[in-house]
Amino acid sequence: MSDTPDNVVRAYIDEHRAAFLGDLADWLRIPSVSADPARAGDVRRSADWLAAKLTETGFPVVEVWETGDGAGAPAVFAEWPSGADGAPTVLVYGHHDVQPAAREDGWHTDPFEPTTVDGRLYARGAADDKGQVFFHTLGVRAHLAATGRTAPAVNLKLLIEGEEESGSPNFPALVQARAERLACDMVIVSDTGMWAEDTPTVCTGMRGLTDCQIDLYGPDQDLHSGSFGGAVPNPATEAARLAAALHDDDRRVAIPGFYDGVVELTDAERELFAELPFDEKRWLRAAHSHAALGESGFSTLERVWARPTAEVNGIGGGYQGPGGKTIVPSTAQLKLSFRLVAGQDTDRVQQSVRAWVAARLPEGIRHEVTFWGATRPCLTPLDHPALQSVVRAMGRAFGQKIRFTREGGSGPAADLQDVLGVPVLFLGISVPSDGWHAPNEKVELDLLMKGVETAAHLWGDLAQNAPAR
Repeated sequence: MSDTPDNVVRAYIDEHRAAFLGDLADWLRIPSVSADPARAGDVRRSADWLAAKLTETGFPVVEVWETGDGAGAPAVFAEWPSGADGAPTVLVYGHHDVQPAAREDGWHTDPFEPTTVDGRLYARGAADDKGQVFFHTLGVRAHLAATGRTAPAVNLKLLIEGEEESGSPNFPALVQARAERLACDMVIVSDTGMWAEDTPTVCTGMRGLTDCQIDLYGPDQDLHSGSFGGAVPNPATEAARLAAALHDDDRRVAIPGFYDGVVELTDAERELFAELPFDEKRWLRAAHSHAALGESGFSTLERVWARPTAEVNGIGGGYQGPGGKTIVPSTAQLKLSFRLVAGQDTDRVQQSVRAWVAARLPEGIRHEVTFWGATRPCLTPLDHPALQSVVRAMGRAFGQKIRFTREGGSGPAADLQDVLGVPVLFLGISVPSDGWHAPNEKVELDLLMKGVETAAHLWGDLAQNAPAR
C-alpha cells in the first residue's frame, strides 16, 4: 500500500484541475503531426513546449533529444532522482506526435482547437497520446503534496517520443544510443487504454509483428496458356498454393517451427479474459465482419490477444484488367504478416518462413522473401510485483476491481524491453469510444483525472513493493 493519503490526493487534483486542463489545451493546439514534413516545425515546437512544462513541474533534468542525426523528430527526456537509497528507477514512455487531422475529415470542431462538451475534451491527441502523457505532470505533483516529499519516491524518468505515429523509424536507434541514460528497473507505457468506462483494466502484454513479401518468378515472360499451360510452372498458382497451405484444418499456422517457444495461456488468464463483458456480436459489427473465425480451441479474445497468427495481406500476379487474357503469368506476389506472442523469436520465425517457402515451391519457380523488420512481443506475468502496484494504484483511483487485458497490436514498447532488459507495464485510461486516429478524437475528463490519481498513488507503491534490482 502506498503512503499517499487518498483524500489529500483528490483534494490536490481538484484544486489544480482547471490549470492542468488549460495547459493541456495549449499543448493540444500544437499540430505535431510527425507524418507530415510540413509540420516538422510544429513537432519540434511540441517537444519544446513539453520540455518547458516538465521543468515547471519540477524535473531537475529535462532535455530535448535529436533523432536520426537531426533528420528525425525530437524526443523529450526528463529525470527526477528520488534521493532515497534503494529506490527503484521507473521510465515512463509516451509520445507527443499525433495523427493527421482536418475539419473536412468529419470533425465537428477544429481538431486543433480543444473543445469541451459534456465532460469530454475533443482534440487530436486528447487521448493518443498527449492527455495520457500529461496526466503524469499533475500526478507527480499530487504525490509530492500528499506525502510531503520534495522528490518522488522512485527515481522517475520520462521518454516522450516524437515519431510514434509515423512508425517510430528512429526509436530503436535512439534507445540503443541512450541506453545508459534510460537505464531503469521497469517501464510504464502510458499509450494504451482500458476495456470501458465502467470496466477499468490493465494491459499485460502486446503481440509482436513481422511481415514480408514473397516474389515468385516463373517463365521469363508471360506465355500463351494454350501452347504452354499445364506444361510449365505457374507463379500465380504457386502463390495461391502457398496461401492455401498457410493454415491447417484447425486454422493453426502450418509453418514448421512457427509455435516454438510460445508462452501458452494459463487457466487463470483464460478465466480472467472470460470475466470481461465481451459482446461478440457488437465486436463483429465494429469489425464490419459477419462471423468470428480462427484457431480452434480458443475464444475470440484469446485469438486476438494471446495467440500468434499468420495473415495473407495481399496476393496478386498475372493479368488484372477487364475481360480475359489467357496467359501463364511470369510473376506473382504474396504479402504475409505474422503477429507473435511471448516466447517467439522474430529471427527464428523469419527463418522458418523462408524454409517453408523454399520447401513448397516446385522446380522452375525462383523466389525472393523480403522481410521489412520486426517488433518483438512483450508480456508481464500477472504476479509481477510492479504489475500488482499498478493494479493497486488504479484500484484506489477507481474504487473498484481492476481486470486484465492484452492488446493484439504492436508498438515500440518491445524496443525498450529488449534494449533495457526490464519488464514493461501499461498504464492508460483511454476507452474505445475515444476514437484514436479517427475524427472527433476525445478523452473523458473524469477518466483523465483517474489517470492523474493513479499516477499519484503509483510511485509510493512501487517504492515499497517493487524494489530496485
